[in-house]
Amino acid sequence: MDNCSCNENRSIKCTVQQCAHHCGDRDYCSLDSIVIGTHEMNPTQTQCTDCESFVVKG
Repeated sequence: MDNCSCNENRSIKCTVQQCAHHCGDRDYCSLDSIVIGTHEMNPTQTQCTDCESFVVKG
């Protein structure tokens, strides 16, 4: 479902549809900026990084 009220940020692509900041079927984030972090001491793979701006859709 496309959320027409979402102001997509064309600089931040996102496919996590469960996030409150996701812009529907347009696969962009609506935030001006995001925070990226890690849950590993020495991240070496994509899976080791996290979007810390994630908010579960409610």
